[in-house]
Amino acid sequence: MSKAVLVFTALVLSSLLGLSGVGAEDPYLFFEWNVSYGTISPLGVPMRAILINGQFPGPNINCSSNNNIVINVFNNLEEPFLFSWNGIQQRKNSWQDGTAGTNCPIQPGKNYTYHYQVKDQIGSFYYFPSLGMHKAVGGYGGLRINSRLLIPVPFDPPADDYTVLIGDWYNKDHKVLSRTLDMGRSIGQPAGVIINGKSGKDAAGNNDAPMFVMEAGKVYRYRICNTGMKVSVNFRIQRHLMKLVEMDGSHTMQNIYDSIDVHVAQCYSFLVTADQAPGDYYLVASSRFLRKELTATAIVRYAGSSTPPSSTLPKAPAGWAWSFNQWRSFRWNLTASAARPNPQGSYHYGSINITRTIKLVSTTANVDGKTRYAFNGVSHVDTETPLKLVEYYGINEQFFKYNIMADEPPAGKPPVTVSTNVISIEFRTFVEIIFENPEKNVQSYHLNGYSFFAVG
Repeated sequence: MSKAVLVFTALVLSSLLGLSGVGAEDPYLFFEWNVSYGTISPLGVPMRAILINGQFPGPNINCSSNNNIVINVFNNLEEPFLFSWNGIQQRKNSWQDGTAGTNCPIQPGKNYTYHYQVKDQIGSFYYFPSLGMHKAVGGYGGLRINSRLLIPVPFDPPADDYTVLIGDWYNKDHKVLSRTLDMGRSIGQPAGVIINGKSGKDAAGNNDAPMFVMEAGKVYRYRICNTGMKVSVNFRIQRHLMKLVEMDGSHTMQNIYDSIDVHVAQCYSFLVTADQAPGDYYLVASSRFLRKELTATAIVRYAGSSTPPSSTLPKAPAGWAWSFNQWRSFRWNLTASAARPNPQGSYHYGSINITRTIKLVSTTANVDGKTRYAFNGVSHVDTETPLKLVEYYGINEQFFKYNIMADEPPAGKPPVTVSTNVISIEFRTFVEIIFENPEKNVQSYHLNGYSFFAVG
């Protein structure tokens, strides 16, 4: 065979290989989860909780940008169940959202396979049960999306990567909490705060075994999410500073903090340098904006150390103004790439032409003996058939009407209307959403399926 033929053959072969690479799918990760009841005692009181494969918190999903996630969920509870994937953008398949409006519940004894792609995403998130009060008794776990190797990250790879799930905990069965709400009463204050399902102390007051280990001189990434029901939590590490590098899927300016307020459903990533004398140190999580401060601890140990932690815990900040001013210090890193090689700020966000403003003012009212929460006088109730199915088959007029709620709150305090509340928004328009809370307690809102960076 001549040299020319060999070269031609090689060129054809390389071209075919290139074409096959273009058509290749992104990697798949497969999981099988069994959801069941189990007895645990996070605060020393045995109670029924929701476990995943016998674990609480559930398994950590560790994936990379554009991975396909396939999770076969078996519901071994005595009631319907759904998972929601906090912060995951359902661009490829919004049917996997995992809320009552998009998915039919997984019935007892049945299974359902979630299949979604973490398309063009990076960052720290978590998953949780979305029906009833299931989230109050477990069923949640961490979800991290690592950057692809070809995309530069604005910090060096850490020595290790730790997930820290913090939040409030009620020593009550989820059905008891549901009945309490149905009777028009508040579920009250939580019994305590937990870190990765633990309070940090056993019944005798002794410290739990170390949760994490660091080697002196190395840098570690801590992903902190508030998976609780309603209480904001301050997080800090004894004698260590924390460098913020990412929040809710976006790289940030790398400011230094000695503590951070983490509100419900928020996730942050910090780099922590093991630059203190070898020993044990407390991770501390404590409630904010409650009359009584509730605190949980966990131990991070320097490798090879046997020195116990100091009993003097770092104090949490006081007042809401401190928290508000800290939040204002968070800045998007507009020069860093995220899931793609273009910078996060490559779009001119400052010149967006806002075409619509929706102002949502919350109110509460007692309707037929139940406490109802409302926006602009409308309190949402789900249709019997999930909204996505109703829209897909074009039969929504049999179940609900669009835009029964105005973009502005009505004057005065009108009676609360209980109805299916669906707002229609034109495709590719920019909408400003304003939340106003005249109530006396902190409120958190879940804007599911989209990537947000709060601006004011």
